Amino acid sequence: MDNMKKKEVIRLERESVIPILKPKLIMTLAHLIEHSSDRAEFLKLSKRIEYTIRAWYLLQFEDLMQLYSLFDPVHGAQKLAQQNLSPEEIDVLEQNFLSYLFQVMEKSNFKITTDEEIDIALSGQYLLNLPITVDETKLDKKLLKRYFDDHPHENLPDFSDKYVIFRRGIGIDKTTNYFFMEKVDMIISRLWASLLRLTRLDKVLSRKSRVRRKKDPKKDDEISTEADQGDLSVERIRIENMEISVRNLLSKITIQEPTFDRIIVVYRQAGIKTKEERGIYVKHFRNIPMADMEIVLPEKKNPSLTPMDWVQFLGSAIVGLVAVVGSLDRPTADLWVIFAILSTVIGYCAKIYFTFQQNMATYQNLITQSMYDKQLDSGKGTLLHLCDDVIQQEVKEVIISFFILMEQGKATRQDLDDRCEELIKEEFGESCNFDVDDAVQKLEKLGIVSRDTIGRYYCVGLKRANEIIGTTTEELVLRAKQGTITS
Repeated sequence: MDNMKKKEVIRLERESVIPILKPKLIMTLAHLIEHSSDRAEFLKLSKRIEYTIRAWYLLQFEDLMQLYSLFDPVHGAQKLAQQNLSPEEIDVLEQNFLSYLFQVMEKSNFKITTDEEIDIALSGQYLLNLPITVDETKLDKKLLKRYFDDHPHENLPDFSDKYVIFRRGIGIDKTTNYFFMEKVDMIISRLWASLLRLTRLDKVLSRKSRVRRKKDPKKDDEISTEADQGDLSVERIRIENMEISVRNLLSKITIQEPTFDRIIVVYRQAGIKTKEERGIYVKHFRNIPMADMEIVLPEKKNPSLTPMDWVQFLGSAIVGLVAVVGSLDRPTADLWVIFAILSTVIGYCAKIYFTFQQNMATYQNLITQSMYDKQLDSGKGTLLHLCDDVIQQEVKEVIISFFILMEQGKATRQDLDDRCEELIKEEFGESCNFDVDDAVQKLEKLGIVSRDTIGRYYCVGLKRANEIIGTTTEELVLRAKQGTITS
């Protein structure tokens, strides 16, 4: 921390996901119950709640999986051909699939990344230091545009007609290394900035970029040293902010970047004139550093030296020539000054080239890592994971809400929300934005929670709750299995 010049803190809205494993949650709450008989009833109720919620979603999830089988990029085309459907009928089916998919995403507490979040994420550099762009000619622009025309969303990013990035959860990634090349890059960049100030070219360049900077929300609105109450604050530690000292330059340093714990990317490849593409890609990644979010983009172009790099080459040569000529015109030309200017210019040109080569190698390593380590699954595997995610989250929300009403009595909606968040903080040391509305809707649907005349929620007793839900099919199957084994 002390090696950095200033703190750079990113503010993000707290997540609604409950970051506690369900078995740990249930057993911890059960141990808070005083009487062993009530503890047993609570454990039975927790199982019945899960079995019932799972049954509610079963048909919806089956529809989702059946639809996806038609749009699976690997085998979907064959199944579509067997259906003998018209293009219009396929259009309807693919929109139905997207509707189901976006509902499951929302229930699983995934959010569509907005332009502002992407600007924040990409406002810094972490391990990836190359400008990565998407080859838009290889992506379909009709599927998602049609969906968002029918289902408007706020703050959609500019690329939402081509691909959608969902994100959930925030983490931290730390890397400790010497970062020799990056440190050299930082030193030369600062020397270059000093040279621009000396030649007063920085004022010319700043005028051109002033308008663009005013529109940039990354620095003004979102990255701050103070976080709003209730927001999650995560610090970004970068080499660019490092204090220059012999110790820092020669020793290992630790850089830090916030991560998106889970990212899901949805897109379709562009078709060709003779054949329209119908496959829909759903790819699932984990622990993606915000500043390196480009590694999950679909159909990336191979990085190369950009036109701006070539402009910098020429600009460096011109600035160096002007500076040298200006020094020679003086009566007392200092050879050391000329040497320093030429060294800086040559060093800057070399820095552009060698930094690009190193960044290219790093880029290849990151892409390989994203494929083998950070990509969790794709297609059907991702959908099955999402479906289970929905069930696990909703079960946890319902059990926590019922436990609070059982232990603390009647509560208004806001009181219940606050008490649930306090319980999660006190017992598990975790913070989340508890989704109380969804939980009480499920509890009322189960018939074990009601409202009094002034709108406060209250629950029935544990034994009565188990009677109301009744014996589930899963319990009957387990009993039958146990009977077979014992006989």
